[in-house]
Amino acid sequence: MAWTDERVEMLKKLWADGLSASQIAKQLGGVTRNAVIGKVHRLGLSGRATPSRPVRRPTPTPRPRPTAQPAKPRVTAETAPATREPVKAPEPEPLPNGEFATVLTLKDSMCKWPIGDPATGDFRFCGRKSDPGNAYCDAHAKMAYQPQQKRRRKTSDAAAVLDSLAATRRLNF
Repeated sequence: MAWTDERVEMLKKLWADGLSASQIAKQLGGVTRNAVIGKVHRLGLSGRATPSRPVRRPTPTPRPRPTAQPAKPRVTAETAPATREPVKAPEPEPLPNGEFATVLTLKDSMCKWPIGDPATGDFRFCGRKSDPGNAYCDAHAKMAYQPQQKRRRKTSDAAAVLDSLAATRRLNF
C-alpha cells in the first residue's frame, strides 16, 4: 500500500505518542513493521514524546541482615561422628591342595581381598567363601564398605563466606 499524506500524518502522530513500529503497523494496516521503520528514518523523525518501553522501577534496597553470633553445634547421638570398631582381618584360607589363592586360582565365590605386596612371592588373596555378587568375605566387606559420615559445615566458615559475598556485592554494585 502507498504512503498517502493522511497515512504519513497518522504515522507521525503515532510515533510522537510513543507507539512501537509494530503497533503503528497494526493500526495503519497494510504495512509491515519494517516499512514503518523505513518511513520513520526517511522522514527524519527522531525522539519520541514518551518512551515505548515501560519505565523501570528502582530496585528496592535490601534490608540489612541481623548479625547473629554463630551458635556452637550441639552434638547429639545423630550428629556425633560414628566411631569405627576395628575389624580384625581374618587369616587367608588355604585351598584344598594347601596353597593360598592366587590370581590364577580365584573363583567367583572366593574373597578377592589382596594380602601382602604384589611384588613379592608371598602375595596371595584371602580365598574365604564370599556371597554371590560380593567380591569379599563378610569380614573384608566390613573393612572395605564403611558407611559414609554426614558432612557437617562449620557455621563460622559459612558465615565468613556469606560476609565476603556480601562485601563483594557492595563493591560491584
